[in-house]
Order: sequence, then C-alpha cells, then structure tokens
Amino acid sequence: MPTEKTWKFAGVNFDHMHMGDLLRLVYEHPRAEIVGIADEQPARMEATALKFGVPNGRVYADFRRCIEETQPDVVLLCPMTSRHGEYVEAVAPYGTHVLVEKPMASTLMDADRMIRAMEATGKTLVINWPLAWYPPHVTTKRLIDEGVIGDVIEVHYYDGNRGPLRHLADKIEVGDGDALRQRSESWWYRRDTGGGSLLDYLGYGVTLGTWFYGGRAPVEVTTTAFNPADSEVDEHSVTVCRYERGLSKYETRWGTFTDPWTLQPQPKCGFVVVGTAGTISSYDYESVIRLQTRERPEAHEIPVDTLEAPGRNPIEYLIHCLETGEPVSGPLSTALSRVGQQIVDSAVLSAREKRTVPLVG
Repeated sequence: MPTEKTWKFAGVNFDHMHMGDLLRLVYEHPRAEIVGIADEQPARMEATALKFGVPNGRVYADFRRCIEETQPDVVLLCPMTSRHGEYVEAVAPYGTHVLVEKPMASTLMDADRMIRAMEATGKTLVINWPLAWYPPHVTTKRLIDEGVIGDVIEVHYYDGNRGPLRHLADKIEVGDGDALRQRSESWWYRRDTGGGSLLDYLGYGVTLGTWFYGGRAPVEVTTTAFNPADSEVDEHSVTVCRYERGLSKYETRWGTFTDPWTLQPQPKCGFVVVGTAGTISSYDYESVIRLQTRERPEAHEIPVDTLEAPGRNPIEYLIHCLETGEPVSGPLSTALSRVGQQIVDSAVLSAREKRTVPLVG
C-alpha cells in the first residue's frame, strides 16, 4: 500500500531546459520536495532556485556534494545527450533512483552503460519522454490495446519545433536574436555533444512507435539527414524502418514554421497510426484524435482521454511505482527505450554511410 513518505528529489545538471519542467512537477506534488539542485554553472540555476524557493544552502556547483548532503531518493538528470552515460554511472553508486530526461543516450553503448550501472544498485532507472504524457497519444495507445484498429502495421511520425534555443522551461519563448547569439556556444549545435534534430527528436518517435507496435522492433533502417551549410549537425532527418509486415516513417525537424505548443505547423506534429482494421491520427496538444474503422470508415473525432493520477506526469508515476512495487512500463521503461536507442543508432549509421543498415545491437 502507498505510504505517507515525502520523496526527496535533487536536480542535477541544467544542460536541458526540461529540468525546469521536471522540478515544477516535483514542486507541485503533495508528497515530493526539492532537496537540492546542482550545476557546474550556478547562474543557470538562479531562476529555478528563486521560482521554487530552493535556499542558497541547497544550491550546489558540485553534484556529488549535493547528493551527499541532501540524501535524495531520486536524482533528476538533464545533462547534454553525450554525457548521459557518464552521469548515470557517476550517480548510481549513491544508491538513488534516477530519472533521465529524453533522449535515452547518444549511443546504444551509453544506454547499456546506464542500464548496467543501475542494475548493480537495484534502484530504478526511468527515461522520461514528455510525449508519453500527451493525452492524444495515451488515447491512441488505449485504442490500439483495445483492438480498435487491429494490428499496427504503419507508424507515421513528424515532430520538432522552431529550434531548441527558441524556448526555455515551461515553453517560455526566446527571441530570434537571443537564440541566434547563443547558437555558436550551445551544445545543441555540436556533433560531439549529441546535438542535432535526429538525436533530439527521433527517440520520441521510435520509442513511442515501439510502444504502439507492442514492443516490436524493425528489421532494418534507412535514414537521410540534412545539415545546413552553417551547421555541423542536422536540422532535418527522415528515417524509414522496415518491419516484418511493412514500413514506417519517422521525421524530425528543427525549423518548423511554428512551435506546435502555440500553433500546429504544417505538417502537423504527432503521429498517424495505421492498423489492419483502422487508422488513428494523434497530433500533439490537440483535444481530439481522428479515427477510422471498417464499421465507420469516415474519419471522425474522438475526445482525448482525461489523464488521471498516477498517469499524468513522470513524477507522480515514478512515485507510484516506487511505492507500490509496480514495474515501470511503457516508454519510460529501459526495455522500450533501449529498442528506441537501437533504432536511433541505426539511423545515425545509415545517415553517415548513406545506406540501409540492419537494426544494430
């Protein structure tokens, strides 16, 4: 049975703006508290500390000291993608549970480092994919599980935004000039730190796609990516996965005409799922999904499900799993996220070598 324990969370590394979103969810949970935050660049924590009332004595430049002094139950990690494996290995010996913000890692090798490090402690590792909490996609998965569209045979995914420097936590907008000035110094636009739209967004599509497919993985992957002349990383990628029963397409884009959380661009951001007995279009932030079935072949709108606790966000879900012993499932599980990472690694290899490759790993 659930306890009345107050769960202690520490936020470590603010490379990814989603740290602010995660800490807000901790702050809003009635039985969770922020016991410390840490970053090598203290200035990046100032707004967060002020917003959530984190006292100066709980703000650290050294994450090790933060963990040792605050003794958190859970560490939230938001480092640049290339450092996910390094940070999980460094945090794991402290015996905390760990939540890593998407993507899982920059390589399958790092993903496996993370899994091994946490398995050695017996603690829980989860990978948070914010799209997994969008009501349209949760509704789509429910209808798939209920057999409404039969067996899934195609997933079409298109997603992205105007660019990762165009917004902060809670989608606070950054102006064109400020975003452009930050670009030359940002890890998002460097290959060696895990930048690029493919590593930023493909994991979303293929991890949720694997969820829709019931865990099935593709046989082979073909990817092409576009790097603008002034960028060392891609800003647009298209990945085609061949499964045993057909093809699916996953497309990532920095440079959408509008951000989907303000105005859906065209193409719309989200998913279209095709089954043997129907289809579903499931677009980010929308209040309806559109369904076709053999009994009702005209596309018709279905209101999205209202999410209820403990399935509304990653913090309450993780606390629920820790308190009840229920295993983490769906996109947050390392098993499903690892399949997504296999596809991402395959896509990177395919784009680099300009050929179709078998699924790696």
